[in-house]
Amino acid sequence: MDRTDTLSTTPGDPVGPPHPSTRPEEHPPPAGRAPTWTRPALLALLLGTGLLYLWGLGASGWANSFYAAAAQAGSVSWKAFFYGSSDAANSITVDKTPASLWLMALSVRIFGLNSWAMLVPQALCGVASVGVLYASVKRWYGPVAGLIAGVVLALTPVATLMFRFNNPDALLVLLLLGGAYATVRALETASTRWIVLAGALVGFGFLTKMLQAFLLVPVFAGVYLLAAPTGLWRRVRQLLLAGLAVVVSAGWWVAVVELVPAGARPYVGGSQGNSILELTLGYNGLGRITGDEVGSVGGGAGRMGGGGGPFSGRTGLLRMFDGEVGGQISWLLPAALILLVAGLVVAGRAARTDRTRAGLLLWGGWLLVTGLIFSFMSGIFHAYYTVALAPAVGALVGIGVTVLWRQRRPRPAPAADAHEEPALVSRWQRWRPLAATATLAATLAVTVWWAWVLLGRSPDWYPWLRTAVLVAGLLGAALLLSTVRLPRWLGAVALGVGAAAALAGPAAYAAQTAATPHTGSIPSAGPAVAGGFGRGGFPGGRPPGGMAFPGGGQFPGDGRNGAQPPGGDGRNGAQPPGGDGRNGNQNGGRSPGFPGGGQAPGAPGGGQAPGFPGGFRGGGQLPGFPGGGREAGGGMGGLLDAREPSAALRELLERDSDDFTWVAATIGSNNASGYQLATGDPVMPIGGFNGSDPSPTLAQFQRYVADHRIHYFVGGGGFRANGGSSASQEISTWVEETFTAQTVDGVTVYDLSTGADAS
Repeated sequence: MDRTDTLSTTPGDPVGPPHPSTRPEEHPPPAGRAPTWTRPALLALLLGTGLLYLWGLGASGWANSFYAAAAQAGSVSWKAFFYGSSDAANSITVDKTPASLWLMALSVRIFGLNSWAMLVPQALCGVASVGVLYASVKRWYGPVAGLIAGVVLALTPVATLMFRFNNPDALLVLLLLGGAYATVRALETASTRWIVLAGALVGFGFLTKMLQAFLLVPVFAGVYLLAAPTGLWRRVRQLLLAGLAVVVSAGWWVAVVELVPAGARPYVGGSQGNSILELTLGYNGLGRITGDEVGSVGGGAGRMGGGGGPFSGRTGLLRMFDGEVGGQISWLLPAALILLVAGLVVAGRAARTDRTRAGLLLWGGWLLVTGLIFSFMSGIFHAYYTVALAPAVGALVGIGVTVLWRQRRPRPAPAADAHEEPALVSRWQRWRPLAATATLAATLAVTVWWAWVLLGRSPDWYPWLRTAVLVAGLLGAALLLSTVRLPRWLGAVALGVGAAAALAGPAAYAAQTAATPHTGSIPSAGPAVAGGFGRGGFPGGRPPGGMAFPGGGQFPGDGRNGAQPPGGDGRNGAQPPGGDGRNGNQNGGRSPGFPGGGQAPGAPGGGQAPGFPGGFRGGGQLPGFPGGGREAGGGMGGLLDAREPSAALRELLERDSDDFTWVAATIGSNNASGYQLATGDPVMPIGGFNGSDPSPTLAQFQRYVADHRIHYFVGGGGFRANGGSSASQEISTWVEETFTAQTVDGVTVYDLSTGADAS
């Protein structure tokens, strides 16, 4: 073996016995001792990933306060821990299954309530995911393929984002990768134990993010049914057992929630009928596909001319490449697709149990099934969902590059089988190295061209990088082609140049993402881009088609720095006449700066901005515009972020807190989460995440008030949802008509402990 051929199979590549009908030259040498550099390289990969995911992690604060508040509640109440309640008094759950919250709540119980305790578990999930992907790919394709896969996953911008954030996606990716690894192990020996473990891990993935985990069930089952080295009926029986493992591992928690009487548990957030099954099949299930999500504020086919709603972008085959999503995941997506096809061509008519083809089908199925569903789902879709594609992209790139590189080595022609002409076999052996080299060079050229396009969407962000990537990549592609005639060592040089060029764009985006704090419910990786949300705002900077906000209220703007209401500069938040842009207009009344005479945020009496019941959250800044939210890099600004109370408001809420079950109630979980995290006491999120769930009803709320269980009602919060309950509006109206309002630093507060008999 030529030692300069850096991607050649090493003696440490574990492989299975070749099938009699498989060409022997297609299989690596027998397994042996791993190269000495393998472990140091893996250690460097994991340490580098840990540094990227942990550096400056605390700058993001609570990150997604919706989940942070639930983790805080679970850290002080085991009941809230089990159900995933938004508050420790267990009024309502989050709108997801709670497995990801269990990790955070346990960490907070051990290390106290702080940003690091909340976010470090996510970063560790990321490091573990890179390690599991490496192990999965290395088993069949060697350590170099595993390292390439791990590096691609670690440097994918959306992976850097989500492994530094407290959404459920980090744990989901780790569990699905565990399922893929177990499937790989099961395929080696037709192991019942391993395929059942794969089913159990997918089931726990359901407990993390519901039906998204089940997207890979047909992929894992289909590949095992095709390629496992045992008889057909044994494979079928094994898959039935794996299916049972999925049902048990996912269904036990669902069964408990459904069987426990509604009065003995919190309301199931995100549902209209207090049912986890409704949530699973509706709002978080088929509703995401069809757009029919009762109670949501996004989604809905056709709302933006292409489906998807104001928070979802346009549907279609190219959705993964558009302005909103492209910079998150698609840097190496073209390469993954090209290498998938090329690898399957190399596998050709190999035996049913051929591992090269089985691995490509496993990771290719993961990529295609998940990617196509993301592309065409008409309900709520956010760009950060695409972190689920990152492992498959990394695996296909690592496998494809390694397989094609091995094809570059000239080999003696084998004896032709009975179905092939000797001349045809000889011709294939002669042209195979050239075809493999040309495919690698073309893949590199396409990759750097696409990076050039993506970087061009942020023309003011390190503009020199765009040209450098393109030039270096095309040079690497040319060098690769020249290695057919020039010395073999030149291949290693070409490979290094090409790898640096291909990874420079996503690495730069990943570094920018790690250096930028992210908060809110819709984070995004990388700098602001044209045609996408970037660090805030609507595609192109302008609300499309009058859909500025749920409920209306479109602001004119120049399309560059975000829509600018009269009197505001679009950089430091909406500043209506007479207001300071930070705590809202405190001079009262209606602000003429808002279309339709909408009240400025923070105005006494609830201060409604157009289209938002209860006004803006987050201190009066316009959500969705660059600079308009409280965070940097937080996607939609303060629209889906927590309100942070002032010192005076916090002191008010903490007054006599031990005498009440909830120190306050307010509309919407994000609104409530800021008060709860600031005080450490339960705050009731009326209506759940969107304020559209019937929890509590007006009658229930009135009973809580009469029993002196709620101290204050805080104005603001909620959205005009797609259907759902009007209970939150009814409660707000009743409070305004029954109790006396007071204003604390621009926030309207009602003391419900006075005049409670009026209820």
